[in-house]
Amino acid sequence: MKILITGATGLIGSQIVEDCLNKNIKINFLTTSKSKIHSFHGCKGYYWNPEQKKIDLACFDGVNAIINLSGASIFRLWSKKNKRLILNSRVNSLKFLKDTIVNNNINIDTIISASGIGAYPSSDDNEYDENEIKKSNYFLADVIKQWENAASSFKDIIKNVAIIRIGLVLSNKGGVLKQTMQPMTFGFGVYFGSGKQWQSWIHIKDISRLFIHSVEMKLNGIYNGVAPNPLSNYLFTKIVSKIKGNVYIWISIPKIFFKIIFGEMHIILFKSQKISCQKIEATGFKFHFNEIETTITNILK
Repeated sequence: MKILITGATGLIGSQIVEDCLNKNIKINFLTTSKSKIHSFHGCKGYYWNPEQKKIDLACFDGVNAIINLSGASIFRLWSKKNKRLILNSRVNSLKFLKDTIVNNNINIDTIISASGIGAYPSSDDNEYDENEIKKSNYFLADVIKQWENAASSFKDIIKNVAIIRIGLVLSNKGGVLKQTMQPMTFGFGVYFGSGKQWQSWIHIKDISRLFIHSVEMKLNGIYNGVAPNPLSNYLFTKIVSKIKGNVYIWISIPKIFFKIIFGEMHIILFKSQKISCQKIEATGFKFHFNEIETTITNILK
């Protein structure tokens, strides 16, 4: 098996590359930065630029599966310019990838594309699964709709097409855990508003394994990439502080503060999303990290 990965140098992508190489799975990867072509030992990097319609076709040599992780970070001010970047880096890259495969008669068996849980409604009471019809009404939900439509369009040319809706990824290299710990360096434990909002999380190693599992099992359809036990923002912060230590003062930051600082983007910090992972478990996937305390301890050790 050989997998072509887009977005390989990001937080999740770099973990997938490492885990694939450890399993003797061959990897090619695409990058929009020529300086990152040699980022990994043991696999080959190739340059592409979807906006300029440029791609090194050698990236497809021997490849029978694709993992698509392309997309600019959503954690930036949602100006008009950044909104275009967030959307186009996801949708246009997939459209260009599909056009390239079609125009060059490239045979690919499976594609697994990233998505996010951000389109699910916000609720303190309900748990949502992949069959949920109701969607949130804001910028990111619209991005996810177009993103998933672009991925689903591959069904016309590829036998196995799956979409992974990723939750909050926990890692010592970045993401929500690092942001949560930063104030703790100064003795502060910070939570958002009431802190009651649900957070659906997953260990970086489990989301990597989940993508690889999806390729190996040739999955089709939409799956949630979250661990079995979501918890509130307040409890998450308390558990991190318990393991890390040195927290003496607890502070609730009101929504209005984040709205002033981050503008429209503040919405994602206060969404309450309790998301089910039963569908991916039904395919035989086993989480290595089910409980938040063991997860945080593992990451910080």
